[in-house]
Amino acid sequence: MIQHRPILRSILAVICLFALGARLPAADRSPMQERADRFLELVNAGYQALSRVQGEAQWDASTDVTPAHDAASEVAGKAYAAFNGNPAIINEAKDLLRHRAELNELTVRELERALLNASEGPMTNRKLTNDRIAAETAQASVLNSFEFKLRGKTITANEIDDLLLASKDLGERQAVWEASKTSGVALKPGLVKLRELRNGVAQEMGYHDYFALQVAGYDMTTEEMLKLNDDFLAVLRPLYLQLHTWTKYKLAEKFHQPVPNRIPAHWIANRWSQEWDGLADGADLTPFFKDRTPEFIIKSAEQFYTGLGFRPLPASFWTKSDLYPVAAGSPRKKNTHASCWHVDLEDDIRSLQSIEPNPEWFFTAHHELGHGYYFMSYTRPEVPPLLRTGANPSFHEGFGELIALASAQAPYLKSLHILPADYKVDETAFLLNDALSPGVVFMPWASGVMAHWEADVYAKNLPADQWNTRWWQYVRDFQGIEPPTVRGEEFCDAATKTHINDTPCYYYSYAIAQVFKYQLHDFIARKILHQPPQSCNYANNRAVGDFLRSIMVQGDTQDWRKILKDATGEDLSTRAMVAYYAPLMQWLEKENAGRPIGWK
Repeated sequence: MIQHRPILRSILAVICLFALGARLPAADRSPMQERADRFLELVNAGYQALSRVQGEAQWDASTDVTPAHDAASEVAGKAYAAFNGNPAIINEAKDLLRHRAELNELTVRELERALLNASEGPMTNRKLTNDRIAAETAQASVLNSFEFKLRGKTITANEIDDLLLASKDLGERQAVWEASKTSGVALKPGLVKLRELRNGVAQEMGYHDYFALQVAGYDMTTEEMLKLNDDFLAVLRPLYLQLHTWTKYKLAEKFHQPVPNRIPAHWIANRWSQEWDGLADGADLTPFFKDRTPEFIIKSAEQFYTGLGFRPLPASFWTKSDLYPVAAGSPRKKNTHASCWHVDLEDDIRSLQSIEPNPEWFFTAHHELGHGYYFMSYTRPEVPPLLRTGANPSFHEGFGELIALASAQAPYLKSLHILPADYKVDETAFLLNDALSPGVVFMPWASGVMAHWEADVYAKNLPADQWNTRWWQYVRDFQGIEPPTVRGEEFCDAATKTHINDTPCYYYSYAIAQVFKYQLHDFIARKILHQPPQSCNYANNRAVGDFLRSIMVQGDTQDWRKILKDATGEDLSTRAMVAYYAPLMQWLEKENAGRPIGWK
């Protein structure tokens, strides 16, 4: 029998806390504010306690995939939903918000967050919520334990990525690419079931669908979110078309093939063509990491932040994180997607990675610790647990992406002696590399393919027997990419992307994060460092750290638009992104002179 006593003890503690919650002194508060304060004291305490219970269980299920850990994760998920989605909490929060004029701004934000949390598992329909939790747990188990096979032999996700980066044999590349898509077949049945359950919980709380529930975290509608992302693409399209044209000529030369109209997916060194690595000659950093260790990678990332004046990571980070690949031959299976966790909404910060000594993991480690230092910054008494999150999801991703960008700048790499002091930087190559991975080419994938496909699936209830056709329609239209072979409805290539399964209706957040990161980077380079944004160095600059911390410490205590405007003086805009790549655009136009631009 599986034992869940630690989980049950934590649940009982929360129930007692809810029953016995201490009242705060009335002071000069209005009766409605006093009522809200007492209510939120209980909700915050219960939310934090059960976040820890769920976080611990999900961590175990992600780092060691076993039936026991899956079962424990399901129990914890149900306990989390039982509290956050309790009808009493929903009804009281709604009633208090009817009197928002009598409440302070922070209180209103906490109440709204409590309702958003409840919407993920409303216990007004217990069966629906429990069915969703069970289905999510089962889907995560399939995702985390899936074994990719190449010619009958097991191959890891890292090995797939390495082969797509290095192999010049198109036959081998196609076989590897097709192997990377096999997980979609196994994941589709669960995803079909989850679409109905996710939409069901959203509708239970008055949202049209699950996509609408997720964009509500930005205080936006589905239509507003899609338009925002379409606007990004309209501005960036001329630059993307130039990059697409340059890339297909480069790849045709590399593989000794005719120049295609759209780029075959297996030509690109990424399973989803979301980043186009390995093409900028003169910006290949791989040789400079050959004598480095995985420990150097993660320690360098921490040093980046402490050099800016941030505290070192908690000691528990180093004992509780899972940072390196599973040893060859080990029966243990874990999720291979890098992530950072705020398990207890206090000091328990962990990261799940599979670090190897190469440039990709160097930048990824800097990104993931961006989440960690954001957690640390807003974990303070002035920010209640309900609001210990990013000002919006893109802020979290944006800080990680910002530091990944800063860590790829040549002056910083020289300061760590990764690049020799006398290394002659090819500035165009470095800028091209930024644009190809992730930079500009990421945007049609995130703002286009992912955002529109999930909106079709959840908001428009696209029939499941049309999923793969619609997926490849969007890949062709937005990215100018095509599959090497016909991909019928027996496949579900969208489901091969982790986020489609475990972080649905979210990926537009990564697109917004790209725009956000360039705005912050532009401000830091021009206003603080007084250096060109294309080649600057944050290292050991406390003023840069103070600027970043001034945004991070606020968590979700203010509207994200105000936080951005206060920090940079401008609204969300692609202005800084276009300016960053202006020199590259001029270079590309010369390189592509006489070539047909884009695809038909």
